[in-house]
Amino acid sequence: MARTFNRQVMFWFSLSMTFALIYGILGLQQAFSSEYVVQDDARQHVFWMQRFFDPELFPNDFIADYFQSVAPQAYTALYQIIASVGINPLFLSKVLPIVLGLVTTGYCFGVCLEILPVPAAGFVASLLLNQTIWLKEDLGSATARAFLYPLFLAFLYYFLRRSWLPTLVAIALQGLFYPQTLLISAGVLILQLVCYERSRPRLSRNRNDYLFCAAGLVVAFLVMLPYVFESSPFGPTISEAQARALPDFLPGGRTQFFASGLWRYWICGRRSGFLPDEWCQPTWRASIQPFFLSPPIWLGFLLPSLLLFPRPFALVKYVKQVRVLLDIVLVSFFMFFAAHAVLFKLYLPSRYTQHSLRIVLAIATGISLILILDALFRWAEQQTVRKFLTLGATALVGAVLILYPSFLRVTGQEFPSPGYVTGNVPQLYEFFKQQPKDTLIASLTEETDNLPTFSQRSVLASRELAIPYHVGYQREFSQRATDLVRAQYSQNLTDAENLIQKYGVDLWLVDRAAFTPEYLVRHRWLSQRQFQPEIQAIRARLEQGLVPALAKLVDRCSVFESQGLVVMQAECIASAK
Repeated sequence: MARTFNRQVMFWFSLSMTFALIYGILGLQQAFSSEYVVQDDARQHVFWMQRFFDPELFPNDFIADYFQSVAPQAYTALYQIIASVGINPLFLSKVLPIVLGLVTTGYCFGVCLEILPVPAAGFVASLLLNQTIWLKEDLGSATARAFLYPLFLAFLYYFLRRSWLPTLVAIALQGLFYPQTLLISAGVLILQLVCYERSRPRLSRNRNDYLFCAAGLVVAFLVMLPYVFESSPFGPTISEAQARALPDFLPGGRTQFFASGLWRYWICGRRSGFLPDEWCQPTWRASIQPFFLSPPIWLGFLLPSLLLFPRPFALVKYVKQVRVLLDIVLVSFFMFFAAHAVLFKLYLPSRYTQHSLRIVLAIATGISLILILDALFRWAEQQTVRKFLTLGATALVGAVLILYPSFLRVTGQEFPSPGYVTGNVPQLYEFFKQQPKDTLIASLTEETDNLPTFSQRSVLASRELAIPYHVGYQREFSQRATDLVRAQYSQNLTDAENLIQKYGVDLWLVDRAAFTPEYLVRHRWLSQRQFQPEIQAIRARLEQGLVPALAKLVDRCSVFESQGLVVMQAECIASAK
């Protein structure tokens, strides 16, 4: 019997890893589809790591220094160690997701088996979780949050097995890679001390539970201690009052957080709400959207009912330690409201529920489906017609689960969707790459987002890098952006000259269409709230036929042009009369 079970485990585990590998390969195909491809968030959190390859890159770069300062220790160390053996950080960021996906799959399968020792349940849970995370940018980003899935599932696996040392190691790694998950793990450790007798809660009488909890909390405390006392050179974390006064955080802002209404703020806010945001995409299928645009992990909501009414479901008696799923949800919501109470001190509230809900529901769905299918097969044992119906239902469920990514084509959604961005102006990147390493580029073009990554040169400001969660960074960055907008569209060339002198700008990149009203309307960054009403005033001047001073120098100071993007020599601008 044990040998048969082991064979089943190996079969379903291998099948789980196979699908994880397939999804990872599909992601790799996107990552290496062109020379100039990068994951969206890597343009913030990985670009500066090219310093590990060449320490002379981004010298005295305010923006690169900021993103380096907020990177978790272990995350930075991993990239730095691998860079020391000759592997470029940008290359690593493309291959790391497939590795993390396989590790996530292995631990998800193991966690499910600890709760219900039926290998098919582990396959369903890991398949659904893979589909869920490959529909999002988290894993594909290879940023610090990409590690939360494998590390949190590793903690759960060793916690359920009561393996002390691996559990403590997982807790430490969570704190070093993505501290938010450590807080959830600490909460789960505490809740294990509460037991239930005849539906009444009481404290555990098991001494080992207290020792286990104490050891985990000590490790969590020691790992988190540096974060408590660490002071950022970019000032304190922004407060709620400060954020409410900034257009960046208001509707239409770069990092919109505050929204009116219960649904938009508490439930479906990308940064403020508790639901996974793929359940909240606006669509004409709004009524069925949560069930259509995400893998069917919502079936996990059936699990409590199956456990409360176990009579038709024979496998329920083999379910054990399932309470950990409820504990995760309880702790996640506690941390969600705690993060709202001390807004931005614990980072974004959504980070405490959206990821954990995906994990819990994937596991709960795997267990629920197997309980239901097993009950159907038992119901059909004595009748041929019932057997055929049950086999047909099982085949249909299996087809839906496996072919789900194909169904997404109906919505026009790509699978996987790791969020890769392709640079479309390679000649421009190569031109900047040939400039001195201390070159500073001023630009409002949307291609500015790509320049630090593809050209390895510093930029004065860009939309992608406008992340205002520390007061010092927000203040300086906002001033840079405001100065740049004013200088580019001023009727007086003195503003451009002052900008060049103030920040040490070497090159100025402009779009030939930038001096038209239509450009300002469709521009992804300039059309946002933080630049209003100044952009409206600029647009009014352009509509009146008033030409900005800089526009008159585009041809005179041009040193390179590609696809309508013109590089102007800052020295030429500053010396123009």
